[in-house]
Formats: sequence, structure tokens, C-alpha cells
Amino acid sequence: MISESHPLHRMFRGLTESTFMTELGLGDPSLVGYVSNLLASFTPAPALGRIRDREGRPLFEVARILAEAESAEDEERRAECHRHLGDFALFWTGLYPEALNRMTAGTADGLLDYQYQGKRSYYLASTLGPGDDRPVLRSLSEHFELCAFGLSKVRGELDRLEAEGASRAGPDRAIWA
Repeated sequence: MISESHPLHRMFRGLTESTFMTELGLGDPSLVGYVSNLLASFTPAPALGRIRDREGRPLFEVARILAEAESAEDEERRAECHRHLGDFALFWTGLYPEALNRMTAGTADGLLDYQYQGKRSYYLASTLGPGDDRPVLRSLSEHFELCAFGLSKVRGELDRLEAEGASRAGPDRAIWA
């Protein structure tokens, strides 16, 4: 995970705070902090497959993560799976909704509604997880669509910053490459 003092993490925090508070009217610092931490935690691509099956293989499909949650023998594992599923669904529906059809084609995920599964998983995680996280997970469930929309606005701002940086760096250099 990227440390909170890292410039990229601070940039995610600033963009998320600005978007969620000024454009969406969501002033809940714990929710905004959670979403900005989500962006930073999923920046290293392997974090998307943080949940692993019993054989240790990373799970990158909502249907498989859901099956892992349902087959978990203890409440803590179910909560961890549902929380990750909510994070995974929020990340993809908010930042890269255009990739979902391509990504889920020919898989069980093609039959699932990512927003519904994300809302449901955050709700379930809020009933199973540690007490400290329950309020923010419940809030993410209640405001899932708004948070996904907010992330689409954050992505727009990231795209704008990338275009500005690329134009300053010249045609042969992209700042995010």
C-alpha cells in the first residue's frame, strides 16, 4: 500500500475531498478518507487480487469473491471478502465502467450487477466486520451509486491532470506511463 505521506496518496485525498464535498455534498470525513484510501490501495494492480481462494490463487471476479465469502467458515473471513468485493465493485464502476463489459464478457460476472453486489457486500461487511469500520461500510452501502459517480468525477480530474502534464512534458512523454 502507498503510505499516506506519499504525494500520490495526498493527491488522491485532495481530489476525493474536493469532489465529494463540493460537487456531491458528501462531507463525511470517514467516507471520503475510505474512498481516497481505496484509490491508493488499488494503485498497485496486485492489490485488486488481494482475496485468494483456498489454493492461494488471487480472485479477480466478483462471482468468485462472492463464492469465497459464502463458503468462508468464519465471520471475519466473510467480512474481509465482502469488504473487498465492495471495494472492487466501487473501483471498477466508479473509475472504469467502460471496461466492465470487456472484463466480464464470457464470465459469470457478465450476469452480475456490480453496483448491486457492491452495495450488498458493503452492507454485509458492515454487519460482520470490526465495530470501528461498521459505520463507514454502512454509509458506503447506502451511498454506493453516489460514491461511484464521485469516483467518475475524480477520474475525469485525473485525466485532465494527465493531459496537462503530457502537454507540458511534450508529445513523447506521458506522466502516468
